[in-house]
Amino acid sequence: MDLTLVEVAPGDPALWPGVESLIRLLRPTLTAAGFADFAARAHPQGLVFTAARDGHGRCVGVSTHRVLATSRGRVLFVDDLVTAPDARSAGVGARLLAALVAAARRAGCDRIELDSGVGNQAAHRFYHAQRMSIVALHFAINIDADVDAAIDAE
Repeated sequence: MDLTLVEVAPGDPALWPGVESLIRLLRPTLTAAGFADFAARAHPQGLVFTAARDGHGRCVGVSTHRVLATSRGRVLFVDDLVTAPDARSAGVGARLLAALVAAARRAGCDRIELDSGVGNQAAHRFYHAQRMSIVALHFAINIDADVDAAIDAE
């Protein structure tokens, strides 16, 4: 598949709608307003949006990443990596991942890290095929009225 990868700034009228729709496909509970708020807050924090456009200019894949200084070294963290359902298995994800590897090298990163939902078996197969390893489990707790009771119960 003929692809062009381009960095996209939030609100770019020519490219943004395709980016938003794919990110919201990956995160179905994210509303349009929630996405706009997320992008407006995350972009100044260093989040980079990369769109993969096919030969017709349609957005067929998106990745988002940021560079972090961690106790494990300098890390390029991938927040999102998604391909349009009708473009899967056509090399879009592999091209985006290759671009992320190149960005990590340019930024002097030691590694690339990402989280993948435990039920997303197709993504896991893709990451394993790209020679990525499972190196950690990601734990989370929602901060709400019940969090203190849950922690105190221990």
